[in-house]
Amino acid sequence: MDAIAVRQGKTRPELIDIERPEPDDGEVLVKTLRVGIDGTDFEVLSGSHGEFPEGSEYQILGHEAVGVVEAANGTALSEGEIVVPTVRRPKNTSSRFFENDEPDMAPPGEYVERGIAGAHGYMAEYFTTPASFLVSIPESLADVGFLVEPISNAEKALELAQRSRSTFEWQDSAGLVLGNGPLGLLTLAMLTDRCERTYCLGRRERPDPTIDIVDELGATYINSQQTAVDEIPAAHEPMDLVFEATGHAKHAFSTIEALDSNGVGVLLGIPEDWEFTVNGGALHRQLVLQNKALLGSVNSNVRHYNRARNTLAEYPDWFVSSIMTTRCSVSEFADAFEQSPESIKSYIEFSA
Repeated sequence: MDAIAVRQGKTRPELIDIERPEPDDGEVLVKTLRVGIDGTDFEVLSGSHGEFPEGSEYQILGHEAVGVVEAANGTALSEGEIVVPTVRRPKNTSSRFFENDEPDMAPPGEYVERGIAGAHGYMAEYFTTPASFLVSIPESLADVGFLVEPISNAEKALELAQRSRSTFEWQDSAGLVLGNGPLGLLTLAMLTDRCERTYCLGRRERPDPTIDIVDELGATYINSQQTAVDEIPAAHEPMDLVFEATGHAKHAFSTIEALDSNGVGVLLGIPEDWEFTVNGGALHRQLVLQNKALLGSVNSNVRHYNRARNTLAEYPDWFVSSIMTTRCSVSEFADAFEQSPESIKSYIEFSA
């Protein structure tokens, strides 16, 4: 069967031919429908993130997927059911986080990640997985189901933010998303029904399709080349909630400056090493004296996938179609990895 992978020592994906997998007991055989591409895939290709499966000379890519159950193999699922797979799996060791259905909270060394670190991904005609790592979605979402995975990360981040503010009556009237890539836009659309006023910061200039989406959502676009993150309170207003989805290391510290008293910032981007100077004492004082919070969030669990499924179903049709800009067949897979100003979300279609 066809699969899209990167070989050790290479930085570009290639189409390979491998045997179709057979499900073990408790596993399901899934026929892949569509697989999305995001920044993590490019990090895997460059070698800056993730690791190859043990003993393998290649890594099958892809962690944002939707498929249809081909063989239920005695599990509670049914043939023909539309499913989305989660990303993390236990790494040959017992883990209380997996036992508690909280794999997203497991520390490094206790897990592998499909298509990212230590396990093959879903960018193939078929894949197998234990049924417990599959989330069923309505057939009406089959074409867009691969978006459940990135939305689930935003759902988890919002849950962490809310729980960190649960000791008092928190009002998140003003929400800011740092980044106007796919994750940033998916998060912004999620916040428009929650916050009275929403903002999105990016580096792009008008005219630009992502800025058009920000405008259509009723949010305010902020050009980071004109207004820095720590200048946003003076230029607009202090923020109750900030989602960082850029991986730009300085934004973690600027977020503290952007927050209103009692505000919370959640970091989702993963930066490379970068040394720079900050006024640590001033930032520390703000966190303490103004009851601000800064949290990190990575991955998600089935609970968040279920919420993401519902959120995806509630998005306006125009928004989802605007996000999904670049559809490629398997034979055109290389085009899906070419980034252009007009492209927002690229995905590969394995089976219509």
